[in-house]
Amino acid sequence: MAKKKSKKANSNNAWIKRVIVIACCLVAGVIVYFSYRIFGPNTKAFGDNKYFYIRTNSTYNDVLEGLEEQGIIRSRSSFEWVAKRMDYPAHVKAGKYKINSGMSSFDIAKLLRSGRQSPVNLVITKLRTKNDFIRKIAANLEADSNVLRSLMQDPVYLRQFGLDTNTVMCAVLPNTYEYYWNTSAEAAFKKIEKAREAFWTDERKAKAAHLGLSINEVTILGSIVEEESNKNDEKPLIASVYLNRYRKGMRLQADPTVKFALQDFGLKRIRENHTLFDSPYNTYRYAGLPPGPICTPSEKTLNAVLNTPETDYLYFCAKADFSGYHAFAATYAEHLENARKYQAELNKRGY
Repeated sequence: MAKKKSKKANSNNAWIKRVIVIACCLVAGVIVYFSYRIFGPNTKAFGDNKYFYIRTNSTYNDVLEGLEEQGIIRSRSSFEWVAKRMDYPAHVKAGKYKINSGMSSFDIAKLLRSGRQSPVNLVITKLRTKNDFIRKIAANLEADSNVLRSLMQDPVYLRQFGLDTNTVMCAVLPNTYEYYWNTSAEAAFKKIEKAREAFWTDERKAKAAHLGLSINEVTILGSIVEEESNKNDEKPLIASVYLNRYRKGMRLQADPTVKFALQDFGLKRIRENHTLFDSPYNTYRYAGLPPGPICTPSEKTLNAVLNTPETDYLYFCAKADFSGYHAFAATYAEHLENARKYQAELNKRGY
């Protein structure tokens, strides 16, 4: 009788062990399943990283649709399961987010919930018009181009910065600016303008005053010099020509201002009919500086203007060797000879 009880007890123990093993396996399976669902990779196949943009005032559903439409997440249900448990639907934050290949639902939800954006490095080189600047901002930031255009056409708004609708581009200094993608139009402009304020130190303002120019006038003159040459070593001489003409009340007769007036920046040769075009930016027709800059001059060009040497030059034209340098002259007769050589070479090359 004792042996039968022993056999039954052993049988029960074995059964209990099997149940325990099965239960443990089930629990382990559940743990593995949910661990994988939370911490396992949930991105589709793409390169090292991808950027995901969330617009201002986006909803949680907007985010879900965007993650799917842009081919970022592999399983929407897995992401949703994790996101809801992290209370992400109530903490959607606009911005630009870097998604690395192989990120888990947890990693993605944690990143988006934190609002830790990847900054945008906005590189501004030479721009010529307000529209160029507006397009640059709109192409790189969420900022509303219509709002930015309105600000740049609002004389009352611009007055606080010492600008008007003609001189507004004096605020734009070529450089690299770091933004968050969801920066507003006004914040984007103010950051640019603040950099301009930092550039115009007391020393630079004193140099401008010594030349008899305001900081806006230095920028306008610098924009002409910028368009005349990409040779930094001769920019001070070019600036001296225009300053000498300006001080004598002569028309600047700067070819780049004609291109700007015509809005034809591909012109290779300025002819007489071009110089007759009626525009306040055409310095063949109107004396003095144009009402605003014709491009955004670089820091080197502005410094070249501020450090203009004293010369007696009143004329210059491109050298006939097409080196990119210019021949300078103090007399009109000397200038005519330099111009004749250059025009002969232009004709020879079929321009």
